Amino acid sequence: MANIGSSRDGFTSKFGVIAAAAGSAIGLGNIWRFPYILGNNGGGAFLLMYLIFIIAFGVPVMTSELLIGRKAQKNVFGAFKSLSPNRPWYLVGTMGVLAAFLILSFYSVVAGWTLEYVYLAITGSLSGTPDDINNIFTSFMGDNFWPYLWTIIFLFMTALIVLGGVKNGIEKYTKILMPLLFVLIVILDIKALTLPGAGKGIEFLFNPDFSKINGSVVLAAMGQAFFSLSIGMGVIATYGSYIPKSQDLGKTAVSVSMTDTLIAVLAGVAIFPAVFAFGMEPGQGTGLVFKVLPNIFNQMTGGFIFSIMFFVLLTIAALTSSISLLEVIVAYLSEEFNMKRKHAIWSTTLVVSFLAVMCVYSDKVFNNFDFFSSSVLLPLGGVLIVLFVGYVMKRSGVKAELESHGKSIAWFNIFYFIVRYIAPVAIMFVFLHGIGLL
Repeated sequence: MANIGSSRDGFTSKFGVIAAAAGSAIGLGNIWRFPYILGNNGGGAFLLMYLIFIIAFGVPVMTSELLIGRKAQKNVFGAFKSLSPNRPWYLVGTMGVLAAFLILSFYSVVAGWTLEYVYLAITGSLSGTPDDINNIFTSFMGDNFWPYLWTIIFLFMTALIVLGGVKNGIEKYTKILMPLLFVLIVILDIKALTLPGAGKGIEFLFNPDFSKINGSVVLAAMGQAFFSLSIGMGVIATYGSYIPKSQDLGKTAVSVSMTDTLIAVLAGVAIFPAVFAFGMEPGQGTGLVFKVLPNIFNQMTGGFIFSIMFFVLLTIAALTSSISLLEVIVAYLSEEFNMKRKHAIWSTTLVVSFLAVMCVYSDKVFNNFDFFSSSVLLPLGGVLIVLFVGYVMKRSGVKAELESHGKSIAWFNIFYFIVRYIAPVAIMFVFLHGIGLL
């Protein structure tokens, strides 16, 4: 399969596209965030709503963003500028680049925690009583050296992969990292399912208690479905610009969405049987991974090996997402300002490192970056993306782009209806909920 053009790097295989795009979606949100949100929102009831929203509007919105990037064959800013010249739709691209900057800044901090825990697991330091495990996390967070160092190391790792380009960097490494991630999580699942009392965890995860479904659970599931797919931050549009015309965008969006959902569910299968088997509380919030799971590994046969595997898994998930965020900014700088790719990568890494250090130093900065990007920029970007496809682009042009692989698509009318009427309303609910107005 050929690249998009002679002057522009691109993906070279269908598997490469899916691995990279799924890697951008699959991150700490699937393995760190998804289980604790599910645990706090009724288990199976939340999972059912989440799956409905992934299908109902996650796939159409992802398809819309892929479509914008591929049709323009430019970075997210250039795509909107090219498709709607002389109108300020390029501001949607600006929002995407800004969101990528902010998310990469605080995301790399949490990714740094995973590196610390890989180190602690390998050195056998994740031992002791539950209080000891809790104190390990607390003392690490208050350390004046290691959180900063791990954050910078993680950003350096990210930069090195992106330095290889789309084909020889992002595609090459995600084709290795994504299968490795899948193998690791399946091994952890098998181990979790063999634990005594694991059935309670599976029941919690897959047996929905419909009495748990209320407005709050619905909105939480809707928000997780939206954010889990990396929609609205420019990543999907940027990756879309590297996808050959011969590839079916609808099938790509479905494959990426289903892979993302599968990994999130498998993460739940790895975690909740263990949580119930050892009498832990599933609604532990953000501390579930870093405070609760080490206690479980300490009680588990082979826990030393499985703790290493789990935190390596977390690091891989974080890395496949961070390279996509960096690529959004690099593509923008190299294409809009004619910067050499190498210079764009290292200058961006330097700026993001400074912002990340601020996030390590100040919880307020971390939380503000998180809130503004996740609760404001992403949902607004998502709304504007579907409005752009539904109302600014010509219907015939949208259909032609989706059928550029040479086959007619029977689902176009459903897709177009969702993009015009359902998705904008649904994402606005996510936005209003995120800023506390709903």
